[in-house]
Amino acid sequence: MHVRIMLLLMLAMSLAACRDTVEVPEKAVFKEDDLTEDNEPLKIGFAMDTLKEERWLKDRKLFQEAIESHGLEVEIRAANGDDALQIAQAEEMIHQGIDLLVIVPHNAEATAAIVHKAHGAGIKVIAYDRLVKNADIDLYVSFDNERVGELQAEEMLKLVPKGNYVYIGGAPTDNNAHLLKKGVFNVLQPAIDRGDIRIIYDQWTADWAPEAAYAHMSEALNINDNQIDAVIAANDATAGGVVKALADHRLAGTIPVAGQDAELAAVRRIVEGTQTMTVYKPIQNLSERVAALAIHLAQNNEFKPTVSINNGKSEVPSVLLEPIAVTADNLKEVIIADEFHSEEEVYGKE
Repeated sequence: MHVRIMLLLMLAMSLAACRDTVEVPEKAVFKEDDLTEDNEPLKIGFAMDTLKEERWLKDRKLFQEAIESHGLEVEIRAANGDDALQIAQAEEMIHQGIDLLVIVPHNAEATAAIVHKAHGAGIKVIAYDRLVKNADIDLYVSFDNERVGELQAEEMLKLVPKGNYVYIGGAPTDNNAHLLKKGVFNVLQPAIDRGDIRIIYDQWTADWAPEAAYAHMSEALNINDNQIDAVIAANDATAGGVVKALADHRLAGTIPVAGQDAELAAVRRIVEGTQTMTVYKPIQNLSERVAALAIHLAQNNEFKPTVSINNGKSEVPSVLLEPIAVTADNLKEVIIADEFHSEEEVYGKE
């Protein structure tokens, strides 16, 4: 057993959210003899939405390393936001004889067809980070996305307890975008009810595109005559679009901006003061956890966590990991100490 992988698996389990109290069974740990009945290595399919964002490039690399380091095979496809292509790519992997499918859905509704096709071929499906709606998913592993939104709002309320807020949401087709928004408003609603906070602009962002976020923020500034006190963006890519629009109005660094994903560009913006916070989701823990569970389920073993989430059709067994709020105050202790980004990457050469 590779010592590093074992240590990472133990760390992943220890960082699970308090609602996820069931540990991965012993058989979920990688073994050198994970073979099919035909003496072939298990083959795991990984159907990804996109590789256009830094975060997903990291997920692909980490998941691939976790599987391949034990002599197992992984097939990876990325649809880059194309629903029809994602379905076609998944069908291709199913026909190639994968033993289990892991999917990051672009469209939470459309990818239900993939689950149906996989199950028809006797293949189990794990939803990675994003929930598939209206399908009998075998397992969902993600971070507590409502909590991500709550962390964003909590940090912003510390800085701006009263004022005009703008919310730049994520892609409406992504279930996570809805969970993030729910978390944000869980925290903001009491202040809204008191009249302390006014939501003066609230818009979804198709495909999480920074260009669309830039257009939304420019519109928010124009129609409100720049009278904005805080902005919560659904992720760091959309936060980048927000900061660009603020810079056009010479307001970058003067209006607090929240994001999430701890992308390198966002962390650098936190250092320079144009973005206030991000939310770090230790994706190495996520990728290692999913890889272990994928092998466990591909061996036809059972795993029954204590958490379930309704996806419109069934109660999906779920594992939720805990996110971490990051500001300039704890950036080194969280992001750099965890080697997610290096000090040189963040601060540059001295």
